Amino acid sequence: MFDPLFNLKGKRVLVTGGAGSLGTLISKAFAERGADVTIQDLNQERIDDVRKAITSESGKAFSIAADLTDPAECSRVVEEANQLMGGLDIVINTAGINRRKPITEVTEEDFNAIVSVNMKAIYFISQAAHPIMKAAGGGVIVNMSSLSARYSFNTISVYAATKAAVSSITRSTAREWAKDKIRVNCIEPSVIKTDFTKPLWGEPHRTKFFDETTPIGRLSNPEEIIGAVIFLATDASSYITGQSIVIDGGILSGGDWDSYA
Repeated sequence: MFDPLFNLKGKRVLVTGGAGSLGTLISKAFAERGADVTIQDLNQERIDDVRKAITSESGKAFSIAADLTDPAECSRVVEEANQLMGGLDIVINTAGINRRKPITEVTEEDFNAIVSVNMKAIYFISQAAHPIMKAAGGGVIVNMSSLSARYSFNTISVYAATKAAVSSITRSTAREWAKDKIRVNCIEPSVIKTDFTKPLWGEPHRTKFFDETTPIGRLSNPEEIIGAVIFLATDASSYITGQSIVIDGGILSGGDWDSYA
């Protein structure tokens, strides 16, 4: 049965980081539901692979290669996506990087690189999208934050700080732009099993840690994030803005102090 609350047909969507493991699935999910999708990433070949996968299934997709560490490129990507699709209804900010090091080994270059992609790019992509969405009567932005915004692990101090910033930017933009009918929310997932996070789950002792500390008993698969993104992008969440949805298999629900008995 068709549910109009989740209708995406004809919506125009920009997905940053759209050729990454999660970004690819998100791009395809929107296209499968009838949206036009513009995919941004660094590597043109990888973006074209995603675009071709979508168009081969009769979806409508465009690609833009850009380095989002430059605010001017953020503006270009948004403006070009708007032109290619004839409008911009939804922005999904998934672009992100990490360099896992102890705090004592993090260099200024490491720090700036992570901040530039994970925090700065989301800020300026959103800023560039605002006037377009405002002129069109509204829009939706969904940012990819992380559980590490509130529950960190060793060797990801800068990453965790940028994700806390993403959740904060989400609240700030939601508050300022509600009057323009622009909703802004974010997802805070725990470790998702992708190539990006393989250093965190690809070793037996870390897999054991996550399996034993996550109430559901395992890490999430990328497909399990899609539903929340679709929900936040559609009218099903029309009264939700400025929120962070945690997808963590129950980690924040509490611990079991009898597990060590």
